[in-house]
Amino acid sequence: MISQNTIQQILGRLDITDVIGGFVKLKKRGTNYLGLCPFHNEKTPSFTVSPTKEIYKCFGCGRSGNTISFLMEHEKYSYVESLKWLANKYGIEIEETFATDEEMQQMLAADGLYIINSFAQQFFTKMLYETEEGKDIGLSYLKERGFREEIISRFQLGYSPEQKDAFSKEALQKQFNREVLLKTGIVVLRNEQLVDNYRGRIIFPVHNHSGKVLGFGARILKSNDKAPKYINTPENEIYVKSKILYGAYFARQAIDKADECLLVEGYTDVISLHQAGIENVVASGGTSLTQDQLRLIKKYSANLTIVYDGDAAGVKAALRGMDMALEEGLNVKLVLIPGNEDPDSYVNKIGATAFREFIQSKKKDFILFQLEVALNDAGKDSNKKAEVVNQIAETISKINKAEDFTKQQDYIKQCSEILKIDESGLHALVNKFIHNRVSTLEKKIHSENMRSEQENVFDENSRKAAVTNYEDSTFSLLFKDELQEREIARILLEHGLKDRAGQQLMAEYIFSEMPEVTIFDNPDIQKLISTYKEILNDNRNKVTKNFFIYHPDISLSSLAVSLLNFPYEESEHWRREFSQASGYQEKLFELKYEDFIKTVTEERDNKLISFLKTEEDKTHIEIDSALNYLKLRKIRRMLIENQADLEKPHSTEEYEVLHQTHYHLKKMEMELTRKLGTVILH
Repeated sequence: MISQNTIQQILGRLDITDVIGGFVKLKKRGTNYLGLCPFHNEKTPSFTVSPTKEIYKCFGCGRSGNTISFLMEHEKYSYVESLKWLANKYGIEIEETFATDEEMQQMLAADGLYIINSFAQQFFTKMLYETEEGKDIGLSYLKERGFREEIISRFQLGYSPEQKDAFSKEALQKQFNREVLLKTGIVVLRNEQLVDNYRGRIIFPVHNHSGKVLGFGARILKSNDKAPKYINTPENEIYVKSKILYGAYFARQAIDKADECLLVEGYTDVISLHQAGIENVVASGGTSLTQDQLRLIKKYSANLTIVYDGDAAGVKAALRGMDMALEEGLNVKLVLIPGNEDPDSYVNKIGATAFREFIQSKKKDFILFQLEVALNDAGKDSNKKAEVVNQIAETISKINKAEDFTKQQDYIKQCSEILKIDESGLHALVNKFIHNRVSTLEKKIHSENMRSEQENVFDENSRKAAVTNYEDSTFSLLFKDELQEREIARILLEHGLKDRAGQQLMAEYIFSEMPEVTIFDNPDIQKLISTYKEILNDNRNKVTKNFFIYHPDISLSSLAVSLLNFPYEESEHWRREFSQASGYQEKLFELKYEDFIKTVTEERDNKLISFLKTEEDKTHIEIDSALNYLKLRKIRRMLIENQADLEKPHSTEEYEVLHQTHYHLKKMEMELTRKLGTVILH
């Protein structure tokens, strides 16, 4: 872990325009900066960076965040990787803390592997370009395949010479550890001697999402029936095959912009498509897709298009693991390359433009394609057809996200028509598979003694739903709870550390006025409020806006950024208009408030009020209004609970107490409603 001292040094040096300006061309507009959004294609700039608030927002696609979240979104770094990138940029030495000796050893092992892999990549590239063997065999092969030097250089391709220990000797001369060298798979032990494992092969470095070399794929060039066509790095501390997608480092931004990930099988497929300008492509490495790989794809986009060979093996490979893709909520399409072609050969054959058009026109829906293949295999065999119905129902049942309900119903309708069976029957079968899966899950939960915990969550959710229904039906003039909760949180961040009449902080006043047990329906807002209160009591100097904007908890950081987003930009017209009228403004401020409003209304139009009145003018009204809404919500909840008690059997005395409670709560409700009505009207 990176030490808190290092994190604070990094946060103290951050300059959001400096960092984002390295990726986006920014122009100053008023107090903010404007540029073309790096997250979606646009011709008119809508990407705004605020150096004062240290946040960015695109008004086109809605993306927003801080400096660290920008790196996480744009570069697909983790939080820690973003901090390390910033530390390197600002020349800050990283102090790391380790909980155990085991963690320290794992970190050292990983660092050692990265260092050797980086050295090896440079060695293989040097062999490709600077030796006769490399140029005559390796480079000539790559050029025969149609790869240009810029793409060879970009993907850091290399060549391992035929000499049995060319790399081993060089590595030992640099005093690399023998055990770590063996872990990389670049060398192997023969007769107690280290020898090269990739002799006479083209080398394809495999990068992680921050560009570090995780391992290698090595393709043989000479025909040899005994040797495998490809050798890949064995699994170690940093190379875990099930969690790697080849080309993800080079494709991450293109996938983000296109909002689509193309998946192919091999290294050369990826490189050829990149060379053709189709960069939103990654490879699975010829293995079945894993859940980790699918989650990595979803990190970039929810739209997955598989582009595989059209032969039987390609179809079979494309269908493997697709149920998992549906469970992950991915929208899966399939494109099969015709004839004996693969993506690499086909894009070279027909060209980039035609290949793009082919992809767009030949996309097949995965579920419908699976059904088509299964029906062809079944032929006229009624038993096999029954199996197809069960198979497709189980597949459709895997679409289990609440937001995908309509999609699931649409598949049931389409598949029942293709299968020529009753739609309600297929619907029932899909529900049966869902029910079976839920039942299995419930049994597992029960065996782990978690049933009571789930019931509590259900009861709490039911209670919240009842409260929401009551509020929606009986007080429609109120904004939704979510908006009021966000308003309380926003006011704390914006105004919490301001003085209230020189007696206490605004935040202290808010917490003193806030009902003791305040339940927020949004758990992230509840967490932010609780964290704010805790830090305020512990160290009030720490509880700044930046504390939350750069909080390591991403949910808190994202919430803070969304609450502080700038809704408008002061226009050049108003700035010019009022800079020329400073004397007029000074005169206005000398008037009493009533005369001030009258004069402004008569002279300038009501819009002038929003310009001349400062945020401080509105702070007390904002706070009191938000607190009153919060109190009203609390009273509404108490009324619901009291009403529920009234419906139960009680003694005469108990009924009297409950009725009195109801009367007092209604009286308080009416008073708060009156106050809020005054605020709304004025």
